[in-house]
Amino acid sequence: MSKNIQAIRGMNDCVPAQSGVWQYVEAQIRQLVSSYQYQEIRTPIVESTELFKRSIGEVTDIVEKEMYTFDDRNGDSLTLRPEGTACCVRAGNQHGLLYNQQQRLWYMGPMFRHERPQKGRYRQFHQFGAEAYGLEGPDIDVEVILMGARLWKAFGIADKVSLQINSLGSNEARAAYKERLVAFLQSVESDLDEDSKRRLHTNPLRVLDTKDPNTQALLKDAPRLIDHLDEASQQHFDGLCASLDALNIAYEVNPSLVRGLDYYNRTVFEWVTDMLGAQGTICAGGRYDSLVAQLGGKATPAVGFAMGLERLVLLIESIRQSDEFLVKADVYVMASGDASVNGAMKIAEQLRDELSHVRVQMHCGGGNMKKQMKKADASGAYIAIIVPDSELNEQTFDVKFLREQSPQQTLSMPELLNLLSEKFS
Repeated sequence: MSKNIQAIRGMNDCVPAQSGVWQYVEAQIRQLVSSYQYQEIRTPIVESTELFKRSIGEVTDIVEKEMYTFDDRNGDSLTLRPEGTACCVRAGNQHGLLYNQQQRLWYMGPMFRHERPQKGRYRQFHQFGAEAYGLEGPDIDVEVILMGARLWKAFGIADKVSLQINSLGSNEARAAYKERLVAFLQSVESDLDEDSKRRLHTNPLRVLDTKDPNTQALLKDAPRLIDHLDEASQQHFDGLCASLDALNIAYEVNPSLVRGLDYYNRTVFEWVTDMLGAQGTICAGGRYDSLVAQLGGKATPAVGFAMGLERLVLLIESIRQSDEFLVKADVYVMASGDASVNGAMKIAEQLRDELSHVRVQMHCGGGNMKKQMKKADASGAYIAIIVPDSELNEQTFDVKFLREQSPQQTLSMPELLNLLSEKFS
């Protein structure tokens, strides 16, 4: 007997019992972006490797260790996308959507990173992201933060997440700060954890968001980026904070908050929770005014965010029952005998034609009435419709209520349609 083939480690199936919560999350997201008038953009899963080397940077963990990269038959280096922002910018440049224009775009789909799978973090994971182009004031930064706040309310988790913000300043200010930070880190290098020692020589800003408690204690004496902002960035950050205050959006200024990707500048933010263990970030974003030009386009201000859907689903499931999201039938149609099976199927189709919003399940597989009623009850349907053999030509049907104490009724098709319209309006 041959061995069963298993899914690749870190790339998970979503079985029907789990798909209900995913459909709920995706529906809420689509409603959110529609209410803010963001337009969907869909990009390929596979992109040129050069795209991510130029955007993320060659000396990063993502490019050096985590990307799924391969040569195709033509010898071109291709990569399964590890994040969505670079893809969005590439598409915007290619199709002339960005320069001298204002665009609000969103995307949702799978991303890929070859890292150690852990709770809520997988090698194939799914992200929702929103990006705004052509707007340089702090007001658009506030808008993308408000989108997150509104989504948490829709999910009923607003009290489980909190907002952290910081400013990275301009590229020039950050470069000057980086020199001061490196000098400080070199003075305590022997006491740093191994990961921070490596980052000191590759991406020193990432040392600031270390999770190692000993290194965190050392960093209390480190120079703070927010104390070395250029004047324009300070004004931008002050405007952001003033707007958040006016809109009653609670936040914490976190001087250690940075982004792992070099293209970010000025505003950075994260929505975090303590419900998912040490990996508490469920949404991260910020401003990246230089990336469009970095990828070959004209200089264009930009800001956006991305959230991992797996972690969001985990957070929702931690406070709500998973069966709450199961999609159940409204109506279950069954035949009382073999002679009425085709007629019952016609009736089920007619109900779907007349009442497209009603979920109709047709019993298949035969069986006696007791077995069929058991299946009807298990479907979660509110009403069972029984098509009798003897009355098929008269177009009347027996209607049994499965979730309320009401007597069984015999109804004509017009009467049945009226009943279902009232029950499932």
